[in-house]
Amino acid sequence: MNICSIVFLFLLTCFNGTAHYTAQGRASFYADHMQGQVTANGETYDKTLYTAAHATLPFGTKVLVRNLKNSKTVVVRINDRKARHRQNLIDLSRAAAERIDMVRAGSAEVRLKEVKSGETEQQAQPAIVSEAALTPKM
Repeated sequence: MNICSIVFLFLLTCFNGTAHYTAQGRASFYADHMQGQVTANGETYDKTLYTAAHATLPFGTKVLVRNLKNSKTVVVRINDRKARHRQNLIDLSRAAAERIDMVRAGSAEVRLKEVKSGETEQQAQPAIVSEAALTPKM
């Protein structure tokens, strides 16, 4: 084995694709008339699910989307394609857009970060418990 082969193997083991995809740009969301349409991966679009369209990420990739205006986040699964020439980085489902409070504005400046398997994903919102339920009845 020559030195070039050793260096090449070393580089492959050090940089084995563990880097996360990150990006920053504008996000928009699907119009309601898209409900029921077929997405690029063959699924039917459901505006109540946390899904999104991206130009290059593989289908099934999970992405953490952070609204930079209010720091609210949502984890979405890529299940559709968008045109590369469009200005927006990602198109979110209606539910995802509502979760990060961008529906009224129509679009938002966001930061994306790929979520690898085994990492913490979106948690359900905690149940609201009133103080009355916590106090024992006498």
